[in-house]
Order: sequence, then C-alpha cells, then structure tokens
Amino acid sequence: MTSLKNKNTADSPNQKALRRLFKNKAAVVGCLVIGIAIIIAILGYTISPDDSPQVNEQISAVALADPGFTTTLLKIRKNTEVEKRGFLKKLAYGQPNPYQLIPINRYSFRNDSILVVRYAGENPVTNEAVDGQTLGVPLVEVLYALSYDEKSIFNNNEVTFTRLSGEKFKVEIDELQALVKEKNIINKSFILGTDKYGRDMLSRLLLGVRISLLTGFIAVIISLTIGILLGAIAGYLGGRMDDVIMLLINTVWSIPTLLLVFAIVLALGRGVGIIFLAVGLTMWVDVARIVRGQVLAYRKVQFVEAAQVMGFSTQRILLKHIIPNVLGPIMVIAAANFATAILIEAGLSYLGFGIQPPNPSWGTMLNENYGFAIGGKPFLALIPALAIMIMVLAFNLIGNGLRDALDVNQQI
Repeated sequence: MTSLKNKNTADSPNQKALRRLFKNKAAVVGCLVIGIAIIIAILGYTISPDDSPQVNEQISAVALADPGFTTTLLKIRKNTEVEKRGFLKKLAYGQPNPYQLIPINRYSFRNDSILVVRYAGENPVTNEAVDGQTLGVPLVEVLYALSYDEKSIFNNNEVTFTRLSGEKFKVEIDELQALVKEKNIINKSFILGTDKYGRDMLSRLLLGVRISLLTGFIAVIISLTIGILLGAIAGYLGGRMDDVIMLLINTVWSIPTLLLVFAIVLALGRGVGIIFLAVGLTMWVDVARIVRGQVLAYRKVQFVEAAQVMGFSTQRILLKHIIPNVLGPIMVIAAANFATAILIEAGLSYLGFGIQPPNPSWGTMLNENYGFAIGGKPFLALIPALAIMIMVLAFNLIGNGLRDALDVNQQI
C-alpha cells in the first residue's frame, strides 16, 4: 500500500504548489473575493437594481438619500419607442428604461386621471416626508406611449386612445386604474442610498466591478505580452540586443507611472479603450525585468543546452522549454500588476483623466462624491473607497499566496 509520504513525493510540482496555495487561508479568501467579483462583473446589469445603460437613471427628488431609504414611485411611460433588448445585449449594455420615475407621497384616481402628491424630501427635524406639488396625469399616458396625431377621448367610463404603433384601443376606466395600481406604482429601496444626482449607489458600485476587472485584465494581458516577449529575447540572445532592450526598460522605468499614463492619455484621448491601453503600457517593465533574469538563469542549464545541440529553433526553446519554467514568478507579478492597474485606473478617474462620466468607475464615484465625506454623507465616498481597497487587497493576498506556494523551499 502506497504511504501518504510516497504519494506526496509522487505529486507534480504544480499539484504541490496548488495544495500549498489552498492551505493559505488569506489567499483562499482573496480567491473567493475575486471569484464573487467576476460573477458580479459578468452578470452586471442583470443583477443591478438599476439596469439602465451606465446605470445612469437619475431621480433628482431622492438625491443624497441615506442607505436603506425607501420611497413610492409612479412609473410614467415615456412617449417614445424603447428597444427591448435580448439577454446578451442587456448583459453587455443594459436596458433603456421606458418609464420616467416620479417619487410620490400619495395618489388618488379622478375619472380618467391619477392625481399624485410628489415627494419633496424629508423634514430635517421630524424626518417626515414633505409634500411637493400635486400632479395630474391621464391614466393612458401613465401606461402607454401614445400617438402624437390623435388625442385620447374619455366618454361614458371608457377611454379611446391610439398607441404610438398606430393601434386603437377602447378600455374601461376601472381596468386602467387596476393596471396602474398593479404595474406603475412601486416601492423602491436604495440599499446603499443615492448620490447627488439621485442615482442608485448599489447599482453603480456593482457595475464598477466590471470596469475595474476589465481594466486589470486588459492591462495585465498587455503587460505580460510585451514584458515576456522583450524579457525573453533580451535574456536569451544577450549581447547588443540585450543592451538595447535594457536601455528601453530602464528609460521607461525611470518615468513615474502616473506621469507616463497622463502622457499617453493626453496624446491618444480619454476613451475607455485608451485608458486600458495606457495602464497596460506602463506595467510591462517589471515583467520584462523578471523574465529576463529568469531566462538568463535557465539559458545555461543542461536541458536548454541539449535542445540547442539538437538544433531546435530559438522560438521553440523559449516557448517549450524556458517560458513554462518561469511561469511561477510571472503569475506572481501578474497578480500584483492586476492590483496596480485597478489603483491606477481609480486614481486617473478620480483626477478626471480616466473613465469619463456617466460610466460607473469607482474612481469617478470618488471624484463626484469626495466633498460629501465631511459634509454629513461620508458613505458616498467610503463605499467606492472600500470597494477599491477590498479588490486591491484580494489580488495582493493572491499574489502573496502564489509567491509562497511556488517557493521551492516550502514544505508540504
């Protein structure tokens, strides 16, 4: 019978490293946080309370509402056709809201109309809702997008109207009132409150996960591609090629990261894709330096020299024999770069050079709400700040866990 000791000895280095990683509780917590963040980023609009594009549904009457605030809303149909998007398109871009949302305190029906008393904030002393103006809206305008050419006619407890599509209908008042009660008067809670524009903070926080992870992912792919390529060429070929590449590495390394990002953004523009590219182009230097050092160490080992004697091409030796053996340090630096990319993007957006409003970047949320941190609404700044901190910490925990797990001196 094979002993546990013999079984562990027979495990591959990757299996041993994976086992050591899962024994690291901090790294496991980091993996769980990143896993949850990835699920949130993928689902995006489908789990967001506000699924409008860029989660930019503004309800000015409830601006700066505290976390947990609940109000009654009247949904009034916008008098325009709104595209009904399929699941995948909604997943990527959201669903335009066909309704205008009006916070109300009370409502009543009168003939073919609904009368509502609008919500106008809270009394700071009693915390009771303050009544705003009274608004009367025809029931058919609440429910449907109507034709501009023909007016609705109220006659003998029935309303005749023409929808924007050209279809004519005749519906009893009781039926219209029942539909409005059922579908157009809703209670809505803002779990994390609202910002100064009346936008749902939870929705913007959830969509901000997608921006942060996408920035980190693209930046890491760019940095790994450039860094591994240049580092491997410099380390393996040596000589003048090594000197030229090291000159480039040292030149870029000497430029402060944010200054380099600013230069790229100002030169190429402030589009979302440009931000991803700019962040990626600032982080390949560390990857190149580490890969170069690792390749220099492996260049003289026996299996590489044997491959050279057998006449294998430089490309095959690098891709098949050297690069697979330096993936450990590359994975560690990739995790660190992911965290750095999130911080850089948040910093750029906070300074106004990154993701532009109304896109829900955490840095942009900080930029819009930092003034309220000392003005009685600290949660507006704390929420995105905590999100950035947790995400960066999770990637750092994973990076530390990978470093320890891939250390050959570690014991099972």
